[in-house]
Amino acid sequence: MTAILTKHEPLLLEVKGNALDDGPGIRSVVFFKGCKLSCRWCHNPESLSQNAELSFNVADCISGCTRCRGHCPEDAIMPGVGINRWACTRCFDCVPVCPSGALRQVGKPANVAELMAKLRADKPFYEASGGGVTFSGGEPTLAMELLGELAAACRAEGIHTLLETAGYFRWEPFERGVLPHLNAIYYDLKLMDSEDHRAYCGVPNERILANFKRLVELSRAGTFDLQPRIPLVPDITATEENLTAIGRFLLDVGVRQVRLLDYNPTWVDKGPQLGIANKFTELDIMRTWLPRGLAARLRQHLVDLGLEAI
Repeated sequence: MTAILTKHEPLLLEVKGNALDDGPGIRSVVFFKGCKLSCRWCHNPESLSQNAELSFNVADCISGCTRCRGHCPEDAIMPGVGINRWACTRCFDCVPVCPSGALRQVGKPANVAELMAKLRADKPFYEASGGGVTFSGGEPTLAMELLGELAAACRAEGIHTLLETAGYFRWEPFERGVLPHLNAIYYDLKLMDSEDHRAYCGVPNERILANFKRLVELSRAGTFDLQPRIPLVPDITATEENLTAIGRFLLDVGVRQVRLLDYNPTWVDKGPQLGIANKFTELDIMRTWLPRGLAARLRQHLVDLGLEAI
């Protein structure tokens, strides 16, 4: 039986190549596992836990196949039905024998040498397109040492590095071990009211706002680019009241440009594959795309405040 991975060991979800939506040019995106936030609308629920998890997509399960049951010491798998999460020890012995890929291990230890070899192989695409490597998640700064090591290795080989972060990290180790190796940072600002932020994201936002202010000041030297982003979540972040508060905050700290991220409802079916129950997914508004007209009005609202909304 394979040992269960602990939450103290940094894990990666995957490396996605040929990405066009996570920074300039053609990029490879390294997805870290684990996040201190617990946003109710998280688009990557598989990235929230720092532990390795077993994913079971019932739709991909082959009818009549019972190979997995013969390799589950806890008899926790019910083919075509689901997994007894209380009994499952996450040994993952079932995964390699699943012929359809319905069973997957979500989260594996990072082998830096192998990872760099993979990223290095795509370097011609980065150079031709002005692309590079993006660190995403989850929250990459939760694995601060690993993030710093990977970012430093990329920069040493002339690969552009970009961090996507929710900003809830300890400043001192970040400034010392990560920031010197970054070319750019995409920084998410979700809710300006701290109690709302706690209610919908699991933590208050004072640390997030303080870290952003520090980065704004340091970015003036031109050593890295800083891009704030606002995810537009129906009836939560995508309100004129919230965008007004964020817009005024940005203007107060001297930032004139913000990127808006349109809501994508495709995340709602991911949780059940991991045994994650989220009553938020039962709301009709969470299962529909944000109306184009509303997104346009919100963008114009920020423009009227004096911001460039892209």
